[in-house]
Amino acid sequence: MAQSKSLYQNELSNSVADGRRERSRTNHAKIIAAGMELIGKGEYLPNAARVAEVAGVGIRSVFRHFEDMDALYRQLGAEVELKVWPIMLQPLEGVTWKERIVSLAKRRTTIQEITFHYRIAAELRRFDSLYTAEDHRRILRIEFEMINGCLSETARADTIGTAGIYALLSFTNWESLRQGQGLSVEDARDVVLRLLGIALSEFSDS
Repeated sequence: MAQSKSLYQNELSNSVADGRRERSRTNHAKIIAAGMELIGKGEYLPNAARVAEVAGVGIRSVFRHFEDMDALYRQLGAEVELKVWPIMLQPLEGVTWKERIVSLAKRRTTIQEITFHYRIAAELRRFDSLYTAEDHRRILRIEFEMINGCLSETARADTIGTAGIYALLSFTNWESLRQGQGLSVEDARDVVLRLLGIALSEFSDS
């Protein structure tokens, strides 16, 4: 009898523990989803209380899962990267370097649109957050290396011309077209590709 009672208590204890773990996983997912939702709707600097409200959890739960707001933004950034890495890793189309950089430009506009709201939020936070500032530099470095990898040696030697390409394909330019000028995704992409074509005409094909 005592042994049966002990087994029952163990099963009950395990069931309670399993339930707590499941609630913890659920709350963690809710907090991330709330952060993404708020930023996606243009609320770029939500505090913990606002995230908790949208997630439907207590503010203590937010800080139980994330040490601070930087930790939450780090997780949000990871979620965004999961969406874009499969696109970034696809082979570029084209034989010549100019064809490949046009292919990269098309890809960049797609990625910039997917990451649009998070990038704006990160831009706003990077002056007050060491992590966000470092991540901003990391992203710019990746973008620079991807463009640089497409250029011919002759093109790389033209520092003024290549600086123009970097600026043209930058998120800052995309944000200006999309938000500053209010262009649609299609029109903004057409602007980028037309200006890129003009810029590339100044370079040698080799």
